[in-house]
Amino acid sequence: MSTTNLGGADLVALAREHPNGPVATAFAERIMALEAAVLSPRATSSYPARRARPEPDCGLRTPFQRDRDRIVHCKAFRRLMHKTQVFVSPQGDHYRTRLTHTLEVTGVSRTVARALRLNEDLVEAIGLGHDLGHPPFGHLGEDVLDRCLTERFGRGFRHNEHSLRVVDRLEREGHGLNLCEPVRDGILHHSGRAAQPATLEGKIVRLLDRVAYINHDIDDALRAGVIAESDLPAEAIVALGDTGSLRIDALIHDLVEHSEAAGDIVQGERAAEAMSALRTFMFERVYLGPDARREHAKIDGVVRTLFDHYCEHPEATPENGGDTAQRVTDYIAGMTDRYCIRAFEALSVPVAFAP
Repeated sequence: MSTTNLGGADLVALAREHPNGPVATAFAERIMALEAAVLSPRATSSYPARRARPEPDCGLRTPFQRDRDRIVHCKAFRRLMHKTQVFVSPQGDHYRTRLTHTLEVTGVSRTVARALRLNEDLVEAIGLGHDLGHPPFGHLGEDVLDRCLTERFGRGFRHNEHSLRVVDRLEREGHGLNLCEPVRDGILHHSGRAAQPATLEGKIVRLLDRVAYINHDIDDALRAGVIAESDLPAEAIVALGDTGSLRIDALIHDLVEHSEAAGDIVQGERAAEAMSALRTFMFERVYLGPDARREHAKIDGVVRTLFDHYCEHPEATPENGGDTAQRVTDYIAGMTDRYCIRAFEALSVPVAFAP
């Protein structure tokens, strides 16, 4: 029977007429047996699914695989390709975006999870969803939005908290993705400013997020000519390696060995000190360096102009059931860099001179 012309109601009826076959019927039991035999006792089990709204499990995917698919197919995930990682509107095809950062974090996190016999599906879902709430223009945009909210409403903005709001409330026209609790917990607690995640899988993404962004941001800063190889902290380079690949490999091997011995997600002292030195260097020379400060002033003007305008005209933002502060936050945080700039130009540039 062809399903080409079937509508949604027809497909539901068809699914009822054709219940799970033998593979789907045995899937959950087979996965539970496999996890019991292969995964570490410290791993998070895929079953039972813990969702705010209970629903039947999929016959061919674990609950965490299902969450992964919901994240990948949501609109916020697609917008990540047009959101800044570090360099705003870079002139080149090879600079990272928030999407490529997300994919790199997810990939290295799965490597660590597999080595430690933890739940790769859970790590993947957390990794893919952790930055869904990041506003335009990277951490510079986050800082401006945070200050705008603090000054006007006495509340702040944290992208990890907004990522959880995206999956809980904003996607699917306000219904949310109904993700499993361990995925939600990992998304909320992936930031260093939040409490530790409840699972080892969540702790992996939290630490590998930092490992990934420090090393790929070094790569992008070198490509942009903001820093030179000789500028990098010598002791950290000796400890970890003189290329991004070597540094990531060294950090992952260190993490896996020390975590296995500790029964937790931890780094060795030498690797942790080297990574901390690289992070400090990047904040001083790149994230808060002179080039970034020049961009910060421009971004401040763009985001603040939009914020003030929408606070005065909340009816111009989508209705989400929240107060003015929440409506404006949801709207601006959801923007891509280019959409944000277009919205700013619409307010600030006479139509005759608009590009």
